[in-house]
Amino acid sequence: MTQTQNNLPPQTIDARGPRFTAGITLVVLSIALLTHSTLVIGFQLIVFAIAAFIGLKKSPYGIIYRKLVQPRLSGPVPLEDQRPPRFAQLVGFIFALVALIGGITDAKYLFQIATGFALVAAFLNAVFGFCLGCKMYLILVRIFKRA
Repeated sequence: MTQTQNNLPPQTIDARGPRFTAGITLVVLSIALLTHSTLVIGFQLIVFAIAAFIGLKKSPYGIIYRKLVQPRLSGPVPLEDQRPPRFAQLVGFIFALVALIGGITDAKYLFQIATGFALVAAFLNAVFGFCLGCKMYLILVRIFKRA
């Protein structure tokens, strides 16, 4: 476990949760892309906002995971620092915001491209366990520690 600058351990989450929530996100973003729905992308924007700005455990998908899925899993709970997944949710929030703006302004390609980028990231996490936003976070941390 890493230490923060004030020597307190970072808050941790069940490492299996983000992959589960990425699966739900993948479905929601697929529906948004197929239907070009600003309501669906707006809903996902709110989910991303809660996870990024309030916390992963407070997000609707995080609550579903903790209440319905996690109790059914056996074995030790693998823990991870919540900061990389929260950063990934922030990146998703930005893409969903751009998509929503594209949907509201009838900029079809902006909506499709922004939604598509978020969908690819959710797909990578849900299917392969590869969190693109988490990797971005770790790269940025390394860059800023050198500076």
